[in-house]
Amino acid sequence: MAIVPLRKVLCANRGEIAIRIFRACNELGIRTVGIYSEEDRVSEHRHKSDEAYLVGRGKRPIDAYLGIEEILDVARQCGADAIHPGYGFLSENPAFARACEQRGVRFIGPRSEVVALMGDKVEAKGLAMKAGVPVVPGVELRGSAEEQIRAARAFMSEHGSTLVKAAHGGGGRGMRVVKEPVELEEALERARSESKLAFGSEVVFVEKWLPKVRHIEVQILGDQHGNVIHLFERDCSVQRRHQKVIEIAPAPNIDGELRDRICADALKLAEASRYSSAGTVEFLVDGSRHYFIEVNARLQVEHTVTEQVTGVDLVQAQLRICEGYELFSAEVGVRSQEMVRPRGFAVQCRVTTEDPTNNFLPDAGRINTWRAGTGFGIRLDAGNCYTGARVSPFYDSLLFKVISYADSFPLAVRKMLRALREFRIRGVKTNIPFLENVLSHPTFDAGLTWTRFIDETPELFQFAPRRDRATKVLRYLAEVIVNGHPTIKKDQRLKPSGLRAPRVPAPSPASPPPGTVQILQQRGPEGLARWVLQQGRPLLTDTTWRDAHQSLLATRMRTHDILAVAPATARLAPELFSLESWGGATFDTAYRFLNEDPWQRLRQIKQAVPNILQQMLLRGANAVGYTSYPDNVVEAFIDEAAEAGVDVFRIFDSLNDLDSMKVSIDRVRKTGKVAELAICYTGDVANPKRTKYSLDYYADLAKRAEDMGAHLLCIKDMAGLLRPRAASLLIDRLLQTVRLPIHLHMHDTSGNGVAALLSAIECGVHVVDVALASMSGLTSQPSWNSLVAALREHRRDTRLANKDVQPLVDYWEDVREIYAPFEAGLKSSTTEVYFHEIPGGQYSNLRPQVAEIRTAFSKCATRSRRPSLPRARSCWHRRSRSTSPRASPAISKGSSASRPVGSPRIFARRSLRASRP
Repeated sequence: MAIVPLRKVLCANRGEIAIRIFRACNELGIRTVGIYSEEDRVSEHRHKSDEAYLVGRGKRPIDAYLGIEEILDVARQCGADAIHPGYGFLSENPAFARACEQRGVRFIGPRSEVVALMGDKVEAKGLAMKAGVPVVPGVELRGSAEEQIRAARAFMSEHGSTLVKAAHGGGGRGMRVVKEPVELEEALERARSESKLAFGSEVVFVEKWLPKVRHIEVQILGDQHGNVIHLFERDCSVQRRHQKVIEIAPAPNIDGELRDRICADALKLAEASRYSSAGTVEFLVDGSRHYFIEVNARLQVEHTVTEQVTGVDLVQAQLRICEGYELFSAEVGVRSQEMVRPRGFAVQCRVTTEDPTNNFLPDAGRINTWRAGTGFGIRLDAGNCYTGARVSPFYDSLLFKVISYADSFPLAVRKMLRALREFRIRGVKTNIPFLENVLSHPTFDAGLTWTRFIDETPELFQFAPRRDRATKVLRYLAEVIVNGHPTIKKDQRLKPSGLRAPRVPAPSPASPPPGTVQILQQRGPEGLARWVLQQGRPLLTDTTWRDAHQSLLATRMRTHDILAVAPATARLAPELFSLESWGGATFDTAYRFLNEDPWQRLRQIKQAVPNILQQMLLRGANAVGYTSYPDNVVEAFIDEAAEAGVDVFRIFDSLNDLDSMKVSIDRVRKTGKVAELAICYTGDVANPKRTKYSLDYYADLAKRAEDMGAHLLCIKDMAGLLRPRAASLLIDRLLQTVRLPIHLHMHDTSGNGVAALLSAIECGVHVVDVALASMSGLTSQPSWNSLVAALREHRRDTRLANKDVQPLVDYWEDVREIYAPFEAGLKSSTTEVYFHEIPGGQYSNLRPQVAEIRTAFSKCATRSRRPSLPRARSCWHRRSRSTSPRASPAISKGSSASRPVGSPRIFARRSLRASRP
């Protein structure tokens, strides 16, 4: 026959297969025509063709690709002389093939009568039996519904479990497994309905159910001169609900004699039907026996693995055969059956937009991130895959196919796994985690899968959660770069170019010297407490890592800046009793403002400083929250915190309700960590006129704390109200009352902090809280460096040297500049704290709020000449309760009348009074 070259080919399909066909045509110099639905107007396949035309205007998305006459009209109008149907849609519709022949357009596929023959599974089985090819026992169901049920029951009584299948379809649609006779009627009804919807035919048939078989198919190729060959087999046993998931060529672990019989039978069918173009003959293999099931008279989705192992381009072979070339011509490139030999192994994975954690529910939407896994031995057949692409909910969920090739099956599997792990697809869910589970399973790796392998292997559906860290970080950085940090006003933002890099101290390469962590490990909490009592010097707790920056910078310090100096701290200050590094405010702001994981911060700090005790602030029954939690929640939190790195739990209650701390103390003791009970200080024990919170009040609390099992007793002066003389009186009384080590925590808002600490140390306090000089004073803690200098040559000298820790001071001085927008705004100490009594940690939040109230009040004054001050004040009260960035531990519960710390409302009234016009 004469050779008639193809000039222009129309692909009556979409997505990945359309692009595959366009590329094959392009390589042969053939122009291409695409069609697209309204839903596909921006799809990639439209842009890969030389010209494209809209079809199915006003129709449903799927129906747009099923309009035979409209597609042929487009072919005639654009001058296409052939149509390639791809797979799916009209590819196995004999009416379409027949219409192409009638309209004078070449159909790139088998003749219409062959399409019709192979599309009818019952007729195809009859042809196989005539050709001597073994088939699975089965029967077509015809006649009325009652007659079909009777025939099906008779078949089932003879053969047992039965498979109900659509006679004119594939892809698992219309297929049902029936194991009990009572299920038969419903299965037939559903199969007919699904077949009608998918293929336009209600004809179904039943065949014997083979429970554990392999699905092996043979690629055949025929020309218009009567020549047929096979390109060996593929293993398509990895299926889910009769839909293929992973395909392999050639089939692993298949006997050579069995392979020869299967391939020979495939050729018998091809010759009996005078098959031309590409097609697939499918078999079920049960041990050493094989059974014919159907012929797909089209190009298969999995044709790629055959191409990889044989080197034959099946799409170009189809084009050349359509032009009239013989199989064994140079143009087709298949010299003879003997010359076709598979080389190596190929594996194909179908990546779909399905959620494997939600019963493979199809997903749709916009692809926000697209990064492909490629490299040597990897082929990617993709459709609409790029950043910004839209995945439609109206079509098949196949996103792309990835094919790996290697000399051996295990190596091909490893290449596939590597490629899948490199993919980054965000915006839509994919089945990649599921594919990785299948590929990693020992049964798959051994090549021993069967058709129900997925359904009968539940561990394949256990997935590790995906965190998508890269996308989240990039989105956060983009937001901050473009719009600034949401908690910093535009006029307060700093220019990075104006900031110098912090001077990070270079840690010694040697391991950190032993410290209090090792004492706790060797002696336990009680032994540590005895060790503290035996020291002739005051021990120091550095609060720079939590309370100091909370009180000065609204707890905005990032983990990054703490970890940078952590190794140097472990080596330059091993004499410290502890580092306060964690607590309620840290927990809250890490999530709310810093976008960090507070648990990760704790673990990283503990790893970086293995020698100094890590201390946290625990709000008793509130844990690190702002409400009371059930006991088991508090206990579980303490267990987790102890495991993550907390050594000292400073437990307090803002109302000094010791009963609410009992659960926490008992749990901390069970973990083997240190329970430090804190008493909140307010009032003035040196003032005889203020009798509500007297020395007797604190002594009674201290004795009860000792009886409850506390290892240490802390005086927690959150507002900095403890004056020097009061400190002497209080510490002296407590030392006479309890035998516990006493730990003093106070803020330095008044400027009297160091003096108060010196008075307490003179009386014998055991541990005091301080902060490095560059992060001390004002609403923070007293200066570490000032206290060390003041006690030099004193009988209770700290035995520390400021020159040793000066690099740490320099570092925090540099870092503090970066956080300038969060400064509380105080320029000097103020004794006003003795009147307004605002806790230091809360001041950095209250002051900006009051500034906002002033702004709002000014606006109010502009609208009204005589604003009502009481009304403005009541507005402030409502605002402070609803918008406070975080509740202070000091006012986390109880009314202002009963709280043992000063009320911020006094401060509010004073500020509003100052702003009165």
